[in-house]
Amino acid sequence: MSKLCLSNDKKIAGVCAGVAEFFGLDTATVRLVWLALAIVGVGSPVLFYILLWLLLPGADGGKMSYEERMNRRLRK
Repeated sequence: MSKLCLSNDKKIAGVCAGVAEFFGLDTATVRLVWLALAIVGVGSPVLFYILLWLLLPGADGGKMSYEERMNRRLRK
């Protein structure tokens, strides 16, 4: 079983692509479902997306420390 992590195939942060790869789904479908949930869910899916972006390891397999990941993401 693969590990849930951010993907290099990203439009924003790689969260949807990472989720799609983990569950073996189409990336475009996951992005559309996430968008629909964000519209209907009145913002809570957006907060969940941000949390996943901050907490999931990168596609490098999590070799960077948490502090290095946060510094890299927040500098972009």
